[in-house]
Amino acid sequence: MIAIITMFFIGGATGLSSTVLSAAILSGVIVLGIVMTLVISKLLSVTILKGVPSSFTLELPPYRRPQIGKVIVRSIFDRTLFVLGRAVVIAAPAGMVIWLMANLTIGDVTLLSLCSGFLDPFARAIGLDGVILLAFILGFPANEIVVPIIIMAYMAEGKLLQIDDLSVLKHLLVSNGWTWITAVSTLLFSLMHWPCSTTCLTIRKETQSMKWTLISWLVPTVTGVIVCFIFATIARAFL
Repeated sequence: MIAIITMFFIGGATGLSSTVLSAAILSGVIVLGIVMTLVISKLLSVTILKGVPSSFTLELPPYRRPQIGKVIVRSIFDRTLFVLGRAVVIAAPAGMVIWLMANLTIGDVTLLSLCSGFLDPFARAIGLDGVILLAFILGFPANEIVVPIIIMAYMAEGKLLQIDDLSVLKHLLVSNGWTWITAVSTLLFSLMHWPCSTTCLTIRKETQSMKWTLISWLVPTVTGVIVCFIFATIARAFL
């Protein structure tokens, strides 16, 4: 989000003004996310959750002097090993799928290009393009790989790439059809689209219900599509 805001909405601002403007726009995006959370919560409470009692209990553990050894051990087992396990179980197979799609061809066209072309009409209706939407789909295991997938697809490379220079990245995006509408739609979809695989697994574990896991995936997805479609339609109407 910060990269897109910097590239497409800061313009020639530099120094403190650039920082303030970027922070203001990012804060606006975050506030929009909070507002949408409240709106969707209200809609759910009067529809599928109507009449379902809810409660909130917060139990504070007894305060004790922290023990450095236990903190380190718990951090290693609860955090580091969890992340590594996620990388092995989810991210690694996903990376292999992405690599295969980028390198296997039908005729002279890669599977990645074929899939993005198939998604392109729908994606453009919501202000994106096929590459962006496919990147979000393939980024389901880990949202961090969405931008590298976009870069890889635009550059027709067979491997994930990272561009550190934002001016170079903006030139690549603009040369592939990005406009301010694309940038805003990408921000909105990034804010509201489906949760990543780890979140979905956590929801499944906590609720013990595949139904609520699917609902938790479906609600933000539908919301993101609707919001992007409305924005893109209105923005194009006034161009």
